[in-house]
Amino acid sequence: GCSLSPPPPPPLCSPFSSSLLAAYTPSRTPLRAWSSVLISLSNSLLPRVLSTWRSGVENMSTEQLNGEASGPQKVLTLESMNQQVKKVEYAVRGPIVTRAMEIQKELQQGVEKPFTEVIKANIGDSHAMGQKPITFIRQVLAICTFPNLLCDHTVPEDAKTRAQRLLDGCGGKSLGAYTASQGLEVVRQDVARYIETRDGGIASDANNIFLATGASDAILTILKLLVSGEGETRTGVMIPIPQYPLYSAAIADLDAVQVNYYLDEDDHWALNIEELRRALTEARTHCNPKVLCAINPGNPTGQVQTKQVIEDVIRFAFEEGLFLLADEVYQDNVYAEGCEFHSFKKVLFEMGAEYSDNLELASFHSISKGYMGECGYRGGYMEVINLDPGVRTELMKLFSIRLCPPVAGQVILAVITNPPQPGEPSYERFRREKQAVLDSLAERARLIEDVFCNIPGFHCNPVQGAMYSFPRIDLPPKAIEAAEEAGHAPDMFFCLKLLEETGICVVPGSGFGQIEGTYHFRMTILPKFEKLNILLNKLKSFYQDFVEQYS
Repeated sequence: GCSLSPPPPPPLCSPFSSSLLAAYTPSRTPLRAWSSVLISLSNSLLPRVLSTWRSGVENMSTEQLNGEASGPQKVLTLESMNQQVKKVEYAVRGPIVTRAMEIQKELQQGVEKPFTEVIKANIGDSHAMGQKPITFIRQVLAICTFPNLLCDHTVPEDAKTRAQRLLDGCGGKSLGAYTASQGLEVVRQDVARYIETRDGGIASDANNIFLATGASDAILTILKLLVSGEGETRTGVMIPIPQYPLYSAAIADLDAVQVNYYLDEDDHWALNIEELRRALTEARTHCNPKVLCAINPGNPTGQVQTKQVIEDVIRFAFEEGLFLLADEVYQDNVYAEGCEFHSFKKVLFEMGAEYSDNLELASFHSISKGYMGECGYRGGYMEVINLDPGVRTELMKLFSIRLCPPVAGQVILAVITNPPQPGEPSYERFRREKQAVLDSLAERARLIEDVFCNIPGFHCNPVQGAMYSFPRIDLPPKAIEAAEEAGHAPDMFFCLKLLEETGICVVPGSGFGQIEGTYHFRMTILPKFEKLNILLNKLKSFYQDFVEQYS
């Protein structure tokens, strides 16, 4: 008794019996009869459809089953992609860290381990390791983010004054507006004054200051300008070994030539001019070395270069016609007695006009390190000296492509380079908080050195500065054989075992470069004392058991 119209007939996707087709007459067929037709069709077709499907599946490739090869061929594949990217490696966030994150998730899911937490000592991320933000930095940033706080009587006036000046420099008086590609002019002025004060009155021009998304961004940008040529004329970039992996990664990405010079581990990782000369002479047989990178204080090695060494490096770069890159992001982190930070720019100008009027220099600083540790806000600067005016125009073009650096990072940079002064309301608190951070880091650096130097098989230089210890470890021959069988570098093998058995995450020295046949790891000094003591005790016990196991 249903008056609904029946659906259209099934598509003729396979042969039907003539009797079934003849029985189907939509205008006269009742619903019950239509159901019988469907059942008959199912009984007739289903076995044949399933048979055809099984046959097709059995002949499909794994890629087809996973949907990876269906449709048109992919444009971007491992074969068609930029092959230089495949050469890029960044040990600080490499496979060890990936495994550490997996283990952390396993712990959260209740998987039993011989430890209860992962201690990440692989990266210089101060706040992640428990360091508290500097109050004055966050006050100025908070006001700039929420200007209504300018009317809050609990906020100190010197914070309000700085915030208002920064807001006045922003479009629409808002941090949400783009800034000039080179960065806010008021911040570049602060940076220039900071450099002048740091360097004893040597002039700094705000027009030579480029604000960036951390120092790393500025380093990558200037390297992009410097790399050119083909074959034997391809740019060579001289970097210290051990080095911060940003440099090797950038060189690989740009298809430049990496030129290694080795720091002298037996002399507190000093930079040796004869070693520079050896590396340069050898490199000139197959490329065109144009760039010399120096990291001071050192990462991962923790050394602070003397003024004499810096003079020697400047003289060498000048005589050999090299563009000098000075990575100085740890300039606030100097702990060892008798050590002092000397900027390359200051030493350059003290050497006289012959050098200061001619040597091309780019130096870098960051908000991520020092006493502030504001890694996540991504701020930093580059100062360029004696840059060709035409090249400066091209540099501006590269910065313009990025539109502008993060404005919050620029604000923090402004506070760091224009901190509270004696007599201002925030000065004493700012001074106390800053000094407490630096004193604590110095104490942790000494603790690590003391422990490592008393572990048989460990060889550790003093942590003079920066945020890391880079001890050399003796590995038994059987451990080296086991590493080769597992397809790992020996120190990677050691670090993976350390992670799996103790939850301690450090970075193998092979990720930074080292003399062949030596093995190291980099460990940050940032964990709080309680956690650091746990880490050091676990590390000592593990190493002793590891040596015994493979002896």
